[in-house]
Amino acid sequence: MLTVEQIVAAQKANVETLFGLTNKAFAGVEKLVELNIHASKAALADVSDNTKAMLSVKDAQELLALQAGLFQPLAEKTASYSRHLYDIASSTGAEFTNAFEVQAAEGQKKFMALVDNAAKNAPAGSETAVAVMKSAVAAASNAFESVQKAVKQASDLAEQNFNAVSTQAVNTAKAASKKR
Repeated sequence: MLTVEQIVAAQKANVETLFGLTNKAFAGVEKLVELNIHASKAALADVSDNTKAMLSVKDAQELLALQAGLFQPLAEKTASYSRHLYDIASSTGAEFTNAFEVQAAEGQKKFMALVDNAAKNAPAGSETAVAVMKSAVAAASNAFESVQKAVKQASDLAEQNFNAVSTQAVNTAKAASKKR
């Protein structure tokens, strides 16, 4: 049986976890706001510089050359922004995943302790039921670990694909600006 102290301790741990996750979420939002402020300042400076450069153009040929020269840096900055955005989202998500995994492991330990305690106090002849319960818990644990591994592999693959697409976009922009 659970005691009042155990229930209170569990509730306290849940509240601490909730506040910890809330702080991690706010930290992710802070990073996102910082990124956007930095990107906005850089974009404003670029617009100013580009406007001044366009106002100093003397003919159409020079304008076309200027436009071609602006395309590649824009693509690189866009790819960089996307990478930073992905990194923020990925790291914040990883922190949530880690917190969830810790909670799940603790919950599993507590549940196994409860099953073991019930097994010790079970009436004679219930050994088979206890063994079935332990087997079910072990199977659920193995399934959970398999899902965690699959999610990790999918996340790694998504990150590799994102990096490949970003690199390809920058390379395409470089090639396009060289053709002009």
